[in-house]
Amino acid sequence: QVQLVESGGGLVQAGDSLRLACAASGRTNYGMGWFRQAPGKEREIVAAISGSGLAKYYADSVKGRFTISRDNAKNTMYLQMNSLKPEDTAVYYCATRTVAPISRNSYEYNYWGQGTQVTVSS
Repeated sequence: QVQLVESGGGLVQAGDSLRLACAASGRTNYGMGWFRQAPGKEREIVAAISGSGLAKYYADSVKGRFTISRDNAKNTMYLQMNSLKPEDTAVYYCATRTVAPISRNSYEYNYWGQGTQVTVSS
């Protein structure tokens, strides 16, 4: 069983930065990802990273602004979010698979965190 705990969310202004962290228990060199869900919208992929950290995927809406990374020695995944926009407002979830390859599909993730709120004011 893997437990995931997100941190780092908050209320910021447009153009600001935030860094989310996802601390995992147990074995963690699996594919992981960040997803988000805004009110009234479906959950969507934000970024994903392979178990080794070598392969990364970004949604078009965050390319060039967000950076996903991981530190397997610390069992932690990060999402550096720069140039935040009001449309980035959502609950952000981290998730992990039980295999190493990267995936952009939420149904391929086995464990999920509780989520952290990110609110960007204009």
